[in-house]
Amino acid sequence: MQKSLLQLIRALFGLDFIINEQMTFARYAERTAFERPLTSGVAYAVKVLHAEREEFERQQGWTIKVMYSKKQSLAAETQEVSPVQVEYAPVIFAQDAFKHVISIDMLSGKEDLENILRARSSGKGVLTAPFRLLKSNRLGVILTYAVYRRELPVDATSHERIQAAIGYLGGIFDVEALVDKLLHQLACKQSIMVNVYDNTNSDEPISMYGANITNKGIYHKSSLNFGDPMRKHEMHCRFKQNPPLPWLAITTSFGALVIALLIGYIFHATVNRIAKVEDDYRKMMELKKRAEAADVAKSQFLATVSHEIRTPMNGVLGMLQMLMDTDLDITQEDYVRTAQASGKTLVSLINEVLDQAKIESGKLELEAAPFDLRSVFDDVLSLFYVKSQEKGIELAVYVSDLVPETLIGDSGRIRQIITNLMGNSIKFTEKGHILLTVHLVEEVMACSLEEEKKGHSLYSLSGYPVIDRRQSWANFKIFNQDLPGFQQILSSSYSDLINLIISVEDTGVGIPREAQSRVFTPFMQVGPSISRIHGGTGIGLSISKCLVSLMKGEIGFASEPQVGSTFTFTAILSRAQANLNEYKPSEFQGMTSLVIDHRPARAKVTRYHLQRLGIQSELAMDLKDAIPLIADRTQLVNMVLVDKEAWSKNEDLWPLFMDKLRKEKKLDTPKVFILANPCNSARNGSANSMEYGSTVIMKPLRATMLLVSLQRAMGSGGKDNFQNGVLPGLSLSSLLHGRQILVVDDNIVNLRVAAGALKKYGAEVTCEDSGKKAITKLKPPHKFDACFMDIQMPEMDGFEATRRIREMEANINDRIKHGEISLEDCGKTLHWHVPILAMTADVIQATHEECLKYKMDGYVSKPFEGEQLYREVTRFFKSNTKKIQ
Repeated sequence: MQKSLLQLIRALFGLDFIINEQMTFARYAERTAFERPLTSGVAYAVKVLHAEREEFERQQGWTIKVMYSKKQSLAAETQEVSPVQVEYAPVIFAQDAFKHVISIDMLSGKEDLENILRARSSGKGVLTAPFRLLKSNRLGVILTYAVYRRELPVDATSHERIQAAIGYLGGIFDVEALVDKLLHQLACKQSIMVNVYDNTNSDEPISMYGANITNKGIYHKSSLNFGDPMRKHEMHCRFKQNPPLPWLAITTSFGALVIALLIGYIFHATVNRIAKVEDDYRKMMELKKRAEAADVAKSQFLATVSHEIRTPMNGVLGMLQMLMDTDLDITQEDYVRTAQASGKTLVSLINEVLDQAKIESGKLELEAAPFDLRSVFDDVLSLFYVKSQEKGIELAVYVSDLVPETLIGDSGRIRQIITNLMGNSIKFTEKGHILLTVHLVEEVMACSLEEEKKGHSLYSLSGYPVIDRRQSWANFKIFNQDLPGFQQILSSSYSDLINLIISVEDTGVGIPREAQSRVFTPFMQVGPSISRIHGGTGIGLSISKCLVSLMKGEIGFASEPQVGSTFTFTAILSRAQANLNEYKPSEFQGMTSLVIDHRPARAKVTRYHLQRLGIQSELAMDLKDAIPLIADRTQLVNMVLVDKEAWSKNEDLWPLFMDKLRKEKKLDTPKVFILANPCNSARNGSANSMEYGSTVIMKPLRATMLLVSLQRAMGSGGKDNFQNGVLPGLSLSSLLHGRQILVVDDNIVNLRVAAGALKKYGAEVTCEDSGKKAITKLKPPHKFDACFMDIQMPEMDGFEATRRIREMEANINDRIKHGEISLEDCGKTLHWHVPILAMTADVIQATHEECLKYKMDGYVSKPFEGEQLYREVTRFFKSNTKKIQ
């Protein structure tokens, strides 16, 4: 009995009991009642010291109460609050029939107090004297066992047992019900009268069962052993009628003996089961400690392996990048690029394995920072630009106008999910297109995307058949809710939460139906040949699914072999209070363009990118639709953008169109741009387009690239305003030129790599190999504008070094504020705060939160590149025109 109860309590809650588990306790006790047929109920009281009382009562949601009122009557309904005392033993679990004793202090009852004190000091079961049970007011006894937090030796002292006690388990025996039950089982209740006495005090025996008989007559007396040698009990049996024959008396005596043996056996079995529970509990706690230690060791192992692999990889990739900046012939440059690509693939593989480990251990957390979603997607397209050129695949992205420009969330993880999905599409797509679309969930639910209802071939991006993307979110829970149409979209624009639905559509080989059930299983691929042909670990989609779950979203897909696949996921982000000042050049604001494309989906993508630059667009399916728009003198057209496929389709009509364009727009002839894919531009060349004075713009379209092309063609801007998709502003060279930078790293190769990368942009670099030397160098006053600090260094790590530097700066700033030091003595600087960037290969321990804790200004994971440097240094150099110290 007690074994099963103790095992449930400790297995679920350890030593911290939760009141909400009373239902679990009661159900378990009820279902296992057959193991304790003679008990009326069970209850568990926990040891609580006075110092712990307030916190204990707050957790439980009730106050500790006394068993008896001041008038010594049973407080069955309204118990009084227990007065202040050194120790309490409130009941926290009880079988349903006795749940009225929950919150009652067992030490407030005389019989229970003596019982508990004896039980915990002796380590054995202790039985109370008969007393009136609470609420039922019937005579009963309680068998009490102390529960210890650890195994005690046989010769443990009473003091040691008292200190080790954590609770008390009690079995409640209603004596009247017990004897009635046993007599009923013997089918002789009507012919035998039984009296049970507690004769511990032989002079004043206590009647526990049966009516008082003055004329005792002939009766049989037998001793009862309830498991407590300190208390003595007797049972007297007699016949209700005249004395029966002698053989009947023998039978009655035998029945009484059976009852006594049954009771004794039950108590003996209870003691043995409690001992086994204690042993099982100790084994369980030992296994729990081993599992926790193994988890810690796993995390430490991954951190160490990450650092030991990424540190030399940083040196390899850094040196390869420095080698790329030297004069190389074509063959040498090809070798270096190949080695660099292989190194980056290895780093990506390490990151995926570490992400999977962090997900399994529950240590993966998301950041919340403002970011421009459209710029993130432009960067992803740039990442796959070369591969799409090699395969002749058209890449495109479209973001709904209803999606806010600036959101709050983890842009890095969103980029990771999109990169995984588009990377898979690139691998398995040999022709056609890959389209990334973003909408609000409410928009999809209200409008159902009109183009989805139309023919898939005509209205797809490239003209190839595609999967109906609605199938990819058919099982999403959010779409099972009813929304009141388009008004919901309007109301969502005022909400802080933004629910996005993002789809990646391709026209690849698709996923075989038999493999679709294991798409999101870690380290599983469609077939064994996939990893040999296309590479990869098979955990990208598994990680993506976990990341989507952390964003409180859902992910699904629809795929058909030889048609393609569409992956869709939702993510809940927050609306930013202010935009990130997306750059929109004023020279294009208010202009109008004419987009000629016979594919509506592709024309819609072109119009989306033009709108980002402030250019309004008119759409035409072909030249027949475009010529009336050109002839309309009230319609001002500043530029014409024609898809290369549409150009080739109506090539014989272009001379007429261009002639019409020049005649109708004599004063300001619109510029003509040809939008070309890598495949059709290479095949057809640009001779025809150049003949008509048009400019070729290569896809995939991105706002930054499109702006540069328009500025160059229309003579409204310099050609160096954008580089590599970075918004206009200070370049790395202008940011870092002449800056004094301190680089701290214990690895000489990493020092050379970091110093070389910074010197390339004109910085003056000083190198140190320890945290202590960095403290000396950065002691105010000093000359440095910023510091790149490695985190894992021997003797003193980067966190400790940063902490001491901040203490020095706070001290001198305080002295300057109180006039204890002059400006001349502190380098004419009113406030000292040198920007410190964490620089480490340890991607598990060196988290962004840890850097903020030690007052670092940024974080760069190794190996880092020029783009990483730009993103970090621009935050504290861009707004400063003078030297920062």
